[in-house]
Amino acid sequence: MGISVNKNALKLVEKGLANSERLRITKETGPLGCTIIDAGVKACGGYAAGKWLTEVCLAGRGSSSLTTLRYGELLLPSIFVETDFPAVATLGSQFAGWSITTKDYSAIGSGPARALSLKPKEIYKLIQYEDHYDSAVIILEAESFPTEEAVRTIADSCRVSPKNLFAIVAPTSSIAGSVQISGRIVETGVHRLSQLGLDPKLISHACGSAPIAPMHPNKLQAIGRTNDAIYYGGAAFYSAACESDSQLRRIVSRSSSSASEEYGKRFYEIFEAAQFDFYKVDPKIFAPAMVTVTNNKTGTTFKAGKINEQILKKAMDIVNL
Repeated sequence: MGISVNKNALKLVEKGLANSERLRITKETGPLGCTIIDAGVKACGGYAAGKWLTEVCLAGRGSSSLTTLRYGELLLPSIFVETDFPAVATLGSQFAGWSITTKDYSAIGSGPARALSLKPKEIYKLIQYEDHYDSAVIILEAESFPTEEAVRTIADSCRVSPKNLFAIVAPTSSIAGSVQISGRIVETGVHRLSQLGLDPKLISHACGSAPIAPMHPNKLQAIGRTNDAIYYGGAAFYSAACESDSQLRRIVSRSSSSASEEYGKRFYEIFEAAQFDFYKVDPKIFAPAMVTVTNNKTGTTFKAGKINEQILKKAMDIVNL
């Protein structure tokens, strides 16, 4: 596929900066001349910024919309995401697959810059894609702006000049951060299906929705809420061209978060038990609450999991009055 995810994303970045007042984001020159865009560290970026950020993460190969949806008795702000380029838009760009750690900085990196650095390499080998461009756009889930060492690390990995690096920063505990995490509903399902053996290149179309978690001032609690929004409230739908219904049935049957032995617990509890190390968490929990896949070759649709409004209500600490 001849598209450049970084070239596409940079167009969206420029449009966002042209509307920075409406999005309530700010721009400044960072270490080594990089461009830092604040979507929630000091800036007030909210729902509109989160929607924009979701589409930047998807590198312009998907769109999103904001609405409210019912989850049992709950009415919650929610995001709907669609893409007709699932493999490249989600695994090739949006997937939060780059752990950026230096002596003075730590962040989770996502977005199109990963396709230049090939983080992680196995995903790009699987989808048979990599990008070649002279600028890099990265989304950083962090509480602060990247330091000089972090900027150099990212730029060197992407093989671009630091002056051509565009870093968008949104803390998990911000509204924009919460929106863009729920906006990963489709990507979460694509990743889980690929882990179970479904070639993501066979998925032609995808869409999904998830509630947007309320803000929490504590970073770890915020991580818990935003993950629960997907694992207990997220629904994802896919169209795939599979030769075998029986194989697809087996894959889909294990694709929702309910396949995990940790299912039923708030993610904060799971995360705390794992000493706040994502790599120690059962990977089967990292999935939408409900996954539905239609086999384009047979017309058969398989569905696994369900929305769990009881746990969702607990996770969001909603008190009825």
